[in-house]
Amino acid sequence: MNLRTQHLPQLGLWLIIMLVSTGAQAHSGVQAGWLHPLSGMDHLLAMIAIGAWSTQMGGRAIWIVPSAFVCSMMVGGVLGFEQVDLPGVEIGICMSVVLLGLAIAFEKTFPVVIASIGVGIFGMFHGYAHGYEMPVMDNKLTYSAGFLSSTAFLHVVGAVGALLLFKLARGRVILRVLGAICALLGVYLTAQL
Repeated sequence: MNLRTQHLPQLGLWLIIMLVSTGAQAHSGVQAGWLHPLSGMDHLLAMIAIGAWSTQMGGRAIWIVPSAFVCSMMVGGVLGFEQVDLPGVEIGICMSVVLLGLAIAFEKTFPVVIASIGVGIFGMFHGYAHGYEMPVMDNKLTYSAGFLSSTAFLHVVGAVGALLLFKLARGRVILRVLGAICALLGVYLTAQL
């Protein structure tokens, strides 16, 4: 069993836990938080790309890099809830899509610490946007639980998708092409700012 496939059972368990924990709470804050990362192409692309890129890097990166994003996202969410001024949020979010897409397209690997710091910075911007845009009537804790579990779910989607692509004869090439498309969409989103 190679490094990429040995983590598949752990990813599946993580996915089940995220789905069950969110499904068990019917509070509107969780639902609103869960849906927020799914509501914008920028968030959706970045979060799936992190899962795919971490799988592409392999080893411990497959769980440490997405975890760093989620943890930083939580901190960014608190800053957003408190309306702390964080300049460059939208450009930071768009650049995360561009840079993650390029990392996948060029199969860039970094030490896990460096990759985690990089995605952690992106996570701050994404979390800030989620926290800042929280509906006034929602509970911060349940809303946060929703957007953090949705984010983790999207990371798993990206990771499992990459693992499945690696089983195909031209899967690595397909993943690289998808990374390039992600980067181009990030450029498009940046141009719309």
